[in-house]
Amino acid sequence: MEEMEVNHVDDIHEKLTDMVGDRVKVKANMGRTRVVERMGTIKSVHPAVFIVEVDERRGRKSRQSYQYIDVLTGQVELFDPESGEHIFTPFGNQLEEH
Repeated sequence: MEEMEVNHVDDIHEKLTDMVGDRVKVKANMGRTRVVERMGTIKSVHPAVFIVEVDERRGRKSRQSYQYIDVLTGQVELFDPESGEHIFTPFGNQLEEH
């Protein structure tokens, strides 16, 4: 899966629309040094949020919604589950990598 540099919410929405049904690893910064990492499947995309069905303990599943702006700013990171590579480069990190 190719990493995509993003600087616009529409770019993220478009890419995630193409990825509906794909598995991803989600790393979300929940504030106060709390970071949550989960594996799940992108279930649907909406104008302001996207939904990930997350694998829970004992085979249960839950659905989490995330905002595109959080992906843009790096508060929510999405990774390819096989390679571990970022799917999107957060907007602030693009300058550092060039």
